[in-house]
Amino acid sequence: VVCTTTLALGCHELAAEKAIVARLSSVEELAGMTILCSDKTGTLTLNKMMLQDYLPTFVPDVTREEVLKMAALAAKWWEPPKDALDTLVLNSVDRIMLDPYEHTDYVPFDPIIKRTEATVKNETTGEKFVVTKGAPHVLLEMSVNKDKIGKDVEEKVLELAHRGIRSLAVARTKNGDITERKFEFIGILTFLDPPRPDTKHTIDCANEFGVSVKMITGDHRAIAVETCRTLGMGTNVLGAEKLPLLTAQELEASTTLGRDYGEMCRQADGFAQVFPEHKYLIIEALRQQGYLVGMTGDGVNDAPALKRSDVGIAVQGATSAAQAAADIVLTQPGLSTIVTAIVTSRKIFQRMKNFVIYRVACTEQLLFFFFISCIFYHPNEYNADWPSYFAIPVIALVTITILNDGTIISVAYDHVDASVKPEKWDLNILYIVSSAVGMVALIGSIVLLELSLDSQSPDSMWRSMGLPAMTYGEIQTLMYLKISLSDYFSVFNSRTKGWMWSRMPSIVLVGAFVLATTCSTFLAVYWPFGNGMQGIEWDLAVYCWLYVIMWAFIQDAAKVVTYKILQSFGWVESVKVIDEKALKRGREAAVGAL
Repeated sequence: VVCTTTLALGCHELAAEKAIVARLSSVEELAGMTILCSDKTGTLTLNKMMLQDYLPTFVPDVTREEVLKMAALAAKWWEPPKDALDTLVLNSVDRIMLDPYEHTDYVPFDPIIKRTEATVKNETTGEKFVVTKGAPHVLLEMSVNKDKIGKDVEEKVLELAHRGIRSLAVARTKNGDITERKFEFIGILTFLDPPRPDTKHTIDCANEFGVSVKMITGDHRAIAVETCRTLGMGTNVLGAEKLPLLTAQELEASTTLGRDYGEMCRQADGFAQVFPEHKYLIIEALRQQGYLVGMTGDGVNDAPALKRSDVGIAVQGATSAAQAAADIVLTQPGLSTIVTAIVTSRKIFQRMKNFVIYRVACTEQLLFFFFISCIFYHPNEYNADWPSYFAIPVIALVTITILNDGTIISVAYDHVDASVKPEKWDLNILYIVSSAVGMVALIGSIVLLELSLDSQSPDSMWRSMGLPAMTYGEIQTLMYLKISLSDYFSVFNSRTKGWMWSRMPSIVLVGAFVLATTCSTFLAVYWPFGNGMQGIEWDLAVYCWLYVIMWAFIQDAAKVVTYKILQSFGWVESVKVIDEKALKRGREAAVGAL
């Protein structure tokens, strides 16, 4: 319940960071993510296309304005633009000159064929033709003038791509040709989609945090290489020819993608000119290699890869299908939102680990104490009127559970630091650390039980410390108070790898501690439930507090020593934490410098 509540409250934190969580367990997976496959357009870049003056044409007497007009006719110009490319094209022409035209048929952009197409009629002249715009290599293959201009087009596109300039080709059929569809390649629109101001800094931070960012784009490989170079991502960008184009059924059934393509995908810095099937293959190959993989996407075609990834992230403006397939939906553009979400998720994960250590430590102390005290301690050996076996009434155990477990949900609000490395569950380490804390607390409880049972002997250590002889009912209440206090002090032992005072706890956690321990103390002094237990004097309650505080320091020392030993064996790494203030300052500086 506490872990679920911690995740739920963490989702609230993530929502404040513009990341809406659709699947609760994805928070854990985001904290452990080691590879992020990021879309280029709109995530790494601004998705704000800037049309360049340079517009090469490949048909005599076709002007720049004519190419722009044909590109506009390949969109629904009478409606608000639906994507950045249509916005670019429609903002570059006078839409009044498009009034004589109407669409008789329209094929929207398809990532499989990489183009859009419209059948157009001029109502004034009756002229009919088909116009299309899309990827240059696609339109070139379907054009009748390919042999004449093919080499020139390819050289132009490659030259532009090396400069980071994207190309959008335009082709049309001649008047009256709407059946034979003999397209003529007429020109190339050139435009820039610059990286976001904070993208390079964000990628550097992601790499520092143990998350490798790989770019996936449908753009030309040379553009992808230039973008990767600009962002410092490395320039090992693979083209689609390196990956097989499998059907959906083949991808789902394949269990050898990791073996066949996993290492190649791991070493790549990015992928260019890919189809949706390639995205799925890349994700699955990396997952089969044992990595926790995240994927960003925005279109219907991205939905299968988003669903297959460990953490599917739908970016701002994503389609409903992409949002439905994703685990996390971003409401703010850019990669910085994802990195901020990673930091937040690691803090949430740390709170859950702290709770698990506390819970195991307390359970060990409670169960082993009752086992040992019941089996090995016989109160009638100290006083003939006492029972043969030591026991604490069920009402006392219920009270411990209600007070301590009822308030321990406050760990969901505790101050924690995010690890610079991806998180993962290591139950063996958690159990060893929990045992170090719990077993020391158990020893403290057994020692106090031994001393208090012998309190009626005038020569006992208990009496030599000036403490009064106790009845059996008072001993039961004393042990109730000791266990209750020790349990909550274990929270502070569990929340840090160093000394418990090395990080300030939250006000909520301290408040819960004060509430639970105060109630336990008053119950011990004024025990109202009977069942053979008797209230103890205030001075004895104060002594119990001092005793528990002393053992809390011993527990903390045992925990610190345990971590040191585990580190010496290489089982636990001394991991640094993320400086969130420095991260924020760096992001602001990166944006402000541009």
